[in-house]
Amino acid sequence: MHAIARTPTTDMEVTSIRLERELKDKLKQLAGNQGYQALIRDILWNYVQQKSGEWKPRFSKADIRASISATAHQEERCVITGRLILPQQPMLLGLTKTGDMVPLSIESLAG
Repeated sequence: MHAIARTPTTDMEVTSIRLERELKDKLKQLAGNQGYQALIRDILWNYVQQKSGEWKPRFSKADIRASISATAHQEERCVITGRLILPQQPMLLGLTKTGDMVPLSIESLAG
């Protein structure tokens, strides 16, 4: 996951959130050197951008190792083009360099 440039932590508001110990441990494992709080901020910013329409590309064609054909079962957004993929539309699932499967529009890998 690519870190999003944000406000310095000294300029952020302190917020308390209760997490299950297992969830916190898994977030720490996933975050590695990034730190789990920065990972949580990235996850929340990604969610806000997707839901608000302020989506910004997080991947390029070079990040995709392989792809397979699929059909959307719910609304998705292509991680390369930002194009909305509606339920029942054909799409691709892309395997990233980090081993994640991400939604891709059919035309996103063309050319």
